[in-house]
Amino acid sequence: MDLEEVSLLNTIFIVLWIMGPAYIANSVAVLTGGKYPIDQGKTLSDGNRILGDGKTWSGLLGGTLGGIAFGLLLDAGDSRMALEYLTGEEYEHSLWGDSSILVFFLLSFGALFGDMSASFYKRRQNLQRGDKFALLDMYDFIFMSLLLCFIFQQNWLVSWILDGWVPLFTILVLTPFLHRGVNIIGYKIGVKNEPW
Repeated sequence: MDLEEVSLLNTIFIVLWIMGPAYIANSVAVLTGGKYPIDQGKTLSDGNRILGDGKTWSGLLGGTLGGIAFGLLLDAGDSRMALEYLTGEEYEHSLWGDSSILVFFLLSFGALFGDMSASFYKRRQNLQRGDKFALLDMYDFIFMSLLLCFIFQQNWLVSWILDGWVPLFTILVLTPFLHRGVNIIGYKIGVKNEPW
């Protein structure tokens, strides 16, 4: 698929669709998290926690499985027909290629691994859980998802995201809005302590 030839609105739909497992993994992790901190409460020589209470095994497992399940849902025949209806394009094959389950895993786990990496960095900067770090908080999960796909599914990633500027530009522009919007909703319904 050549996203350079698709309208901007359709490109947004397609990019959201393809990156859906990464975007949803963080939300599911918030809902399923809270049990069994990954760092087991340990600190490093700087006196700060390795990751903090917000990074738990239950959130990592729940978010990863939630992202994979969401990917499977998006890749199902009826869902693909919905995308075809929205965009006016026909998709004979999966947008995630022949290794769709692996791509769903890389996108989902990568999002959560990126979030953990950002937490590790923020603890080293003496920032506590919930403290703002604007660019890092908005892009950590997407960057790591794409990096893992680049390492383990390079052909798939290059076939759509690195083939022209439109997909990557769309991700870079959409991610802050989605990130902020989902966090505000999470704050309003009481599953997040901060709206960022």
